[in-house]
Amino acid sequence: MTMAIDVVEVSPEQRLSYRWHPYAIDPNVDYSSEPTTLVTLTLEEATDGTQLKIVESGFDQIPLHRRDEAFRMNDSGWAAQTKNIERHVTTSD
Repeated sequence: MTMAIDVVEVSPEQRLSYRWHPYAIDPNVDYSSEPTTLVTLTLEEATDGTQLKIVESGFDQIPLHRRDEAFRMNDSGWAAQTKNIERHVTTSD
């Protein structure tokens, strides 16, 4: 499956933000007329290393018939991805 995103901001080693159509998985549906959500990933210095902050906003603009399922799937998806990131940064070579 291909995921299309529109990059909004890239600040190396600080921030990445992009817009996309959350849970747009049905190949028979054209999602292009729907609003997108904004995902922002920010790295910040922390006492014991670096903190990753992930914020996705704009679900209130997603069409009502898709909103709950898109939010639920994204919530579980971000939970899995943060575990993958944690595993990646805490595993030694």
